[in-house]
Amino acid sequence: MTASLAPDDAATTCTVPHVVGMVHQNAQDTMQAAGLYVLLEEDATGQNRILAMDRNWRTTAQSVAAGQVVDCTTTITLSAKKLDE
Repeated sequence: MTASLAPDDAATTCTVPHVVGMVHQNAQDTMQAAGLYVLLEEDATGQNRILAMDRNWRTTAQSVAAGQVVDCTTTITLSAKKLDE
């Protein structure tokens, strides 16, 4: 009798960390450390600015709540505004 290995059909899951209030670069790093790499970013003020220098922005919202267990390929949007706003 030969042993067979069943393919791993279970999706890899990740727990979403809380990043609201963090400098945007640290928020991205924290998400990636949790295994979440599909990240979008948006200007929370509605001005559609590009977050070119992530260290000058603070994360104000995340599209998936902290503590939720999601597929690691889930897209998460981080909203941010400049530190002086």
